[in-house]
Amino acid sequence: MGKGDWPTFEQGIQKEWLVTNGIGGYASSTVIGANTRKYHGLLVASLAPPVRRTMLLSKVDERFEAGGRTYNLTSNKTVRGVTEFGFIHLQRALVGKFPTFTYSFVDVVIEKTIFMVYGENTTVIRYSIINGSSPATFRLIPLLNCRDFHWTSSMGQINFRPETLKIREGAGISVKAVPEAPPLNIVCGGKSHFYRGEGWFKGMFYPGEQERGENAVEDHFVPGHFVIPLAAREEKVFYFIASTEEEIDKRCINADILLDSEKGRHRRLIEQSGLRDDFACRLALACDAFVVRRRSTQTKSVIAGYHWFNDWGRDTMIALPGLTLVTGRYEDAREILLTFARYCNEGLIPNMFPDTPGEPLYNTVDASLWYFHAVYKYLQYTGDFDFILKEIYPALKEIVNFYIKGTKYQIGMDEDGLISAGTPDHQLTWMDAKVDRWVVTPRHGKPVEIAALWHNALKILDRLAQRAGESLPCAGLSEKVGKSFKEKFWYEDGGYMYDVINGEERDARLRPNQVIAMALPYSPVAPSKARQALRRVWQELYATYGLRSLSYYDPHYRGVYIGDRFSRDGAYHQGTVWSWLMGPFITAYRKAYGYSPATREQAGMFINPFRDHLRHHGVGYISEIFDGNDPVVPRGCIAQAWGVAEVLRAYVEEVLEEGPSRDFAIND
Repeated sequence: MGKGDWPTFEQGIQKEWLVTNGIGGYASSTVIGANTRKYHGLLVASLAPPVRRTMLLSKVDERFEAGGRTYNLTSNKTVRGVTEFGFIHLQRALVGKFPTFTYSFVDVVIEKTIFMVYGENTTVIRYSIINGSSPATFRLIPLLNCRDFHWTSSMGQINFRPETLKIREGAGISVKAVPEAPPLNIVCGGKSHFYRGEGWFKGMFYPGEQERGENAVEDHFVPGHFVIPLAAREEKVFYFIASTEEEIDKRCINADILLDSEKGRHRRLIEQSGLRDDFACRLALACDAFVVRRRSTQTKSVIAGYHWFNDWGRDTMIALPGLTLVTGRYEDAREILLTFARYCNEGLIPNMFPDTPGEPLYNTVDASLWYFHAVYKYLQYTGDFDFILKEIYPALKEIVNFYIKGTKYQIGMDEDGLISAGTPDHQLTWMDAKVDRWVVTPRHGKPVEIAALWHNALKILDRLAQRAGESLPCAGLSEKVGKSFKEKFWYEDGGYMYDVINGEERDARLRPNQVIAMALPYSPVAPSKARQALRRVWQELYATYGLRSLSYYDPHYRGVYIGDRFSRDGAYHQGTVWSWLMGPFITAYRKAYGYSPATREQAGMFINPFRDHLRHHGVGYISEIFDGNDPVVPRGCIAQAWGVAEVLRAYVEEVLEEGPSRDFAIND
């Protein structure tokens, strides 16, 4: 990207970058360096990986002084407006896994590269300076904080006192603001010197939080500044490192090793994936941001989205094929499947692991059923039946047994073989928005995708039981479920499927959940019905970057996702476009219309808008959601696991046709 991408401050803050550390921590800001969210920061550390994320280093303001003039590289917005315009000196931004920004003025060129050390709460900034004809100094001013990343803070709320700041040997400082947080250690190379001078940056303003109806003003602690001297015509490379690790001083001398190590890890990820297509490789690297190690289980998990989501069970199972199987990360897939099997409770796998110590939350009807689908895809990609039959098969049997006899949240099988779940006060499907006591999209009863996922799960268990030489009481139940599905869910007058049935009630609102039913490997939807329903979905729900969550003809449709929580959650599943649904939509489309060159080409056309999207919003990633109304503005998380994963999976399997055989059968 070049100057044409940020001609104004407002345009410059529309593009954001993100780098992660494999344990839930991250660094993120806009391409012009102005923080516009409370979640933006150069070191957001995960203190109980992958949660307890804590803002430690908000940003580093940079000023270059030469020939009696000061060139400000910093861009900031405060309550007084835009107060610093450093983006006018920004010439180029290469935003990927190693965001690199090039500034120039007069005869000076400054290049800055940001990355994190994998597995550590450590952010490294590499500066390369080509100085001009005058001696100069480069001043770095760190803006510190110490708060939960969901909050904002003001000057009197955080205990930054003189005794909390310690000068390290060499050019470095150590700051510990609260007892429960580790010290933030900062070192700076380049023959720098730290000048102590405590103060505050007051009134930083976050437009992104104002848009979300959240507190949008914050103060940051300034401990002083680092000064790096530069002789005329000098070329200097040095590193600025911020970390919760103690032994970082020596690293500053040989920090090139850290950068080379991370670049090597990324090369190995691409080699492991076996992918060669450029777009697929970029998505494969994006996938790496979401696969994290959870300290409490000592296994891999999946962050649902950045900046603010934790690891969610439903999201993990939907994203697992794209994140770990398409990318060849089979060991990660095994760890994830094993972790959720171990935490299976009365037939339910966790919906969410909490931020604080305690038991997981199990308030979901579909996560356990998506688990079956993840197991199927794992077998399709790896053929590793030994692992599944030995480690996972018992949990699959437990899930089905509890769903048949009934489990928590009124989840259980009805006389017709279909699963009924929930109450008017509980949201158990992925359309789970609830504001106080207002359930925005009530779907208690028998949702269409739950019925199809249940049918799919029974088929998979039947075939695994045959493979294991075991006869189960539920053998053949899938036939009854399939028959009930066909009899009850088809809405003849509309030419598509009911979204929910509950007793004699039928919810005929056109929603995308039926597409999930069509895309499953063991779908209960006849191809002729699928084609008919897909025509309506394509006409009313398809919206460039995914599917609308409700038809725009529906009187309850909300086409813009903006405002306070009440307004946003009121639109979340009432018309907002979801990127992850593009995956099942493409799979269902090719399954219904056949695997011809024409449908393959059309699948590629569905994918093409995402190529350009990778240059916008969360650069290099796929956004969680978009407005239902044109021009389908990206909203929500700038990087969403199941969005990236499902677009990658659909692209590799349906466009490149480099996935596993479609003729795969478990009981062969």
